[in-house]
Amino acid sequence: MSISAQVVKELREKTGAGMMDCKKALIDSNGDMEKAVDFLRKAGIAKAEKKGSRDVKEGIVYSYIHHGGRLGVLIEVNCETDFVAKTDGFKELVHNIAMQIAATNPVAVSSKDISKDLIEKEKEIFTAQAKDSGKPENIIEKIVEGRVQKYFQEVCLVEQPFIKDPDKRVGDLITETVATLGENITIGRYIRFAVGESIISSNGQA
Repeated sequence: MSISAQVVKELREKTGAGMMDCKKALIDSNGDMEKAVDFLRKAGIAKAEKKGSRDVKEGIVYSYIHHGGRLGVLIEVNCETDFVAKTDGFKELVHNIAMQIAATNPVAVSSKDISKDLIEKEKEIFTAQAKDSGKPENIIEKIVEGRVQKYFQEVCLVEQPFIKDPDKRVGDLITETVATLGENITIGRYIRFAVGESIISSNGQA
């Protein structure tokens, strides 16, 4: 099947993937652009974990203002090259993360950004609750661990269910984009502003 250079260029601009990878994806997808994007995503998922140690010195600072102007987010998301930072796929990811922060008000990017003191305090509370409810001593530890994980899912950005697809975590969304674009991507920092509320800020990596 013949694939025009213009179509290959369009897919490359959309995903940030290499030219030969784009051409192969289009051939394997019979020229269907959406299927080619999906093909690139699936092909890259297995490689995404290997990219986690790469330096991220490019990216964008993005502002999201919710309807009515009473809630806003300023976020920095980093990648490896300026080229990928300008792709639609990267910009869409950043927009989705900003919307997630606006909607859920996470206190940290990931669980490793939460202080050990705070985690221990939460464990003490969960342990006391389990004991007060009459749970047997031999299962209290498992109950507490389960509640700690649920706590992380509530307050840690990358652990939260994605607001547009609750079956997927925000961390999964980032991994999929890393696989598609072929570069390491991290959340640098963010600030959430809401009229009448305290400012929540965070530093960390996905």
